[in-house]
Formats: sequence, C-alpha cells, structure tokens
Amino acid sequence: MDKGRFAVPAPVTDWAIAVGVAALLLGTGLSGPPPAGGRELLGSVLLAAGGLALAARRRAPLVVLALTGLSAVGYLAAGFEVLAVSYLVAVYGAVRAGHRAVAVVASVGLVAVLHLTSLVFHDGPAREVVAQARNTLEIAWLIAAFAAGEAVRQAERRADEAERTREETARRRADEERLRIARELHDSLTHQISVIKVQSEVAVHVARRRGEQVPEALLAIQQAGREASRELRATLEALRDDDTTPPHGLDHISNLVKGFQTTGLETTLTIEGHPHAVPATVSRTAYRIVQESLTNVARHAAATTASVLIDYRPDALAIRVDDNGKATPHPAPTPGLGLLGMRERVTALGGRLRTGPRSAGGFTVQAELPTNGAS
Repeated sequence: MDKGRFAVPAPVTDWAIAVGVAALLLGTGLSGPPPAGGRELLGSVLLAAGGLALAARRRAPLVVLALTGLSAVGYLAAGFEVLAVSYLVAVYGAVRAGHRAVAVVASVGLVAVLHLTSLVFHDGPAREVVAQARNTLEIAWLIAAFAAGEAVRQAERRADEAERTREETARRRADEERLRIARELHDSLTHQISVIKVQSEVAVHVARRRGEQVPEALLAIQQAGREASRELRATLEALRDDDTTPPHGLDHISNLVKGFQTTGLETTLTIEGHPHAVPATVSRTAYRIVQESLTNVARHAAATTASVLIDYRPDALAIRVDDNGKATPHPAPTPGLGLLGMRERVTALGGRLRTGPRSAGGFTVQAELPTNGAS
C-alpha cells in the first residue's frame, strides 16, 4: 500500500495544531478565576491569537515566534496565569527550521519579560515565589521544546543525506550498467556489422566494375549495413555519454534542421507563439520527435522538402513535421520502430501524437506535449 496516498497535507496539520493549542489555552485560562479590571476579553483574544498564529509556523517561523511571545506577555499582563504553550510550539518550529540562535536569544528575553510582567501586574505577598516558580517551569519547557526541534532537524538532515546517497548510488550503478552494455554491444556486434558492411561494399564495387547488374538483395544488404553501423555508433555514443553533457532540446532544433539541409533535403523551421521555458523532459522529447521525423523523411520518404513547426501555447507545446514525400492516403503505412518510440515518449508525458499521410501528399507528424503552464 502506498503510504503517501493517505498522508495528511501539511497545512491541514498546521491548522489542526493551531486550533488545538488555541482551544487548550482558552480552556486553561477561562477555567481559573477571571482577571480583575475587566481584562478578560483582551486576554481571551490574545490567548486565541497566540494559538492560531501557529498555522504559519512552517512558512514564517520567526514571525510566529515573535507573535506568540508577544501574546504570552499580553495575556499574562491581562491576568491569565497560563503556560505559554503556543510559544513553546513556536520555539520547536523555529529550531526545526534552523533558527537556533534566534530561538535561544528570544527565549531568554521572553523569560525575563514574563518575570517582570508577573512582578508588575500580579499583586500579593507571594508574587516573588510565584514568579520564580513560573520561570523554572518555563525554562524547563523551553529546553524541552528546543531539544525536540533540534532532534527533528537532525533527523530530517540525516534523512536528506541518506536520500542523496541513495540517488548517487543509483546513478553510479546506472552509469556502470550503461558502460557494461556499451562494451558488450561493441565487442559482440561492431565487428560482425563491420564485416557485413565491408563485404557488401566490396561486392557492389566489384559487380559495378565488371559491368554487371547489382542484385537488389545485395544493395539492400549494403544499405542495411550502413544504417546498422550508423545506428550502433549513435547508440554506443549515447550509452557512453556522461551526465555532464546536457541533452539536446528545443535550443538545438535550429541546428538540427540546418544539418538536414546538407543532405539535399530542403528543410524550414517556423516558430509560433511566444517562446518560453518548458520542462526539460518536454524539451528533450520535442527534439527527439523532430530528429526522428526528419530522419525518416531523409531515409524513406524520397521527399525534397520538409517543414518543422514549433508552436508555443500557454499550456502545451505543439510540434508538426510535414514532407512532400511519396506517402499515400491508402493504405496507411505501418508504423516503424521510430514512430513507436515517438508515441511512447509522447504518451509518457500525457501528450497526443498523430501521424499519417497528408491529403495534399506526403506525410505528417503532429504532437502536442502538455507543459503544465510552465513559463
């Protein structure tokens, strides 16, 4: 069972703690004798405010620390002899967030102010004894809150370090496995494919020198050998590529299109919309779609022109590649591994892909990749 599926959101937890502390403070304060001088309403408001301020302790721990400290001084001055529970929780939150020095200084100052407030506003012969008892109790609770916050902070830091270590180990193992696969491919396939390629090249060359007609099967073997050698070389380069080399994305499509122009294919690139930053996975997928589409055009479509359109939309990136090749509306061509790979990439991102012949002739590849409003 996925434990994270039933996790309570942090804001809900924070508000539950804030409301609970506010209720505890009000209940404790109002259960005793009412303060003299009609200060009960002011004290009640400060008790509630001190508790409810804890709802923001994750976002602004130091602000909450100040607010809860001021409210503690306020309701003590109003006549409520209540332990500053809200301030203790705020100390815990501040220390957990890494503000240890500020929490210590603020707590020492608050204890002194609470002591003076008790002496000034509380009458009676035993007020000094009461003030000293309050100080001892509050210091003990402050130390406990500080220790709890520091313990949780250290535990979270160790958990983060452990997670980073696991990720680094996983990356290192993936790199080792990638290099192992590259070595095996190189040792097992490169030699055999090179032999096939060289032998077919020699056979075609000898046949043409003799003036003989080259069999179609031999030409197919020659072409397959060339493509297999090129694909294997590209695969080995990708497997050996380290993580320091940034993957190609939208910024590289212009050079990609220009590169295909040198093969005799007249290619054009059009950018529509307002270019903005998109997730890295979307950028890489867009590049691969254009790369695979133009590669298919150059190899199989017998086309003379190809156009690439990149359309930046508010919540999506649209890609369209058209050519004027020999694709016909009927029957539709069987998708190859290149188109299958495209579809898998697009589907993994929650996008849509449409491929097929155009009514005006040629072939089209259209993809729409959600960007989730990235800008």
